[in-house]
Amino acid sequence: MKLHLEIWRQAGPNVEGHFESVDVDDAVPEMSILELLDHVNSKYVESGKEPFAFASDCREGICGTCGLNVNGRPHGPGKNTPTCQQRLHQFNDGDSLKIEPMRSAAYPVIKDMVIDRSALDRVLEKGGYVSINAGTAPDADTLHLNHEKAEFALDHAACIGCGACVAACPNGAAHLFTGAKLVHLSLIPLGKEERGKRARKMVDEVEGTFGPCSLYGECADVCPAGIPLTAVAAITKERARAFFRGKDD
Repeated sequence: MKLHLEIWRQAGPNVEGHFESVDVDDAVPEMSILELLDHVNSKYVESGKEPFAFASDCREGICGTCGLNVNGRPHGPGKNTPTCQQRLHQFNDGDSLKIEPMRSAAYPVIKDMVIDRSALDRVLEKGGYVSINAGTAPDADTLHLNHEKAEFALDHAACIGCGACVAACPNGAAHLFTGAKLVHLSLIPLGKEERGKRARKMVDEVEGTFGPCSLYGECADVCPAGIPLTAVAAITKERARAFFRGKDD
């Protein structure tokens, strides 16, 4: 399988980047996009060239570390699929692939396709935690949470923090990411103690760092965890609840 690749090359955050052309004659349809980059880097190392830098870890669609723009789309052409699970059988022999880092003003490039997504970490630092009393583990039946509510919370807790939602949004909004965290933590009993404080601080951080929601839903279309677009509504709902309940909740 022959592919023509345009791969982003950038030496550092303050250096202008460019696309570097690479022709691959022996790609295999079963390869993932990350494995394709591994293949290219192996040949670069053998020939004494500097390999391309990109981030990855588990390669099982769980960690959220990987994340690239492939032909202008976060992660790749496959809907709701992380980069590490995007296979080359989606492309045809002779196709061209433009591979670059996820693009957003909140994601400065560190090197090549490695980006700094610490802006998402700062949102979590504001309220992505629960206060509990230290001690022995409580009995399972002491926390009153029905099955439907638990499953709904887990659906939103599935967010892997890859940041594709921000890169997909033309305004660079992080409402899907933040909304998923707010929904998840508002539903579990242990998260109620700082629910209002969490909403105020997380929403303030989001609005100060990221752009406004575009209302088009591009974020949900690329989310590997399948977080529903309705999670975005938690931004307004939780903030309004915190406002009317006052500073103590």
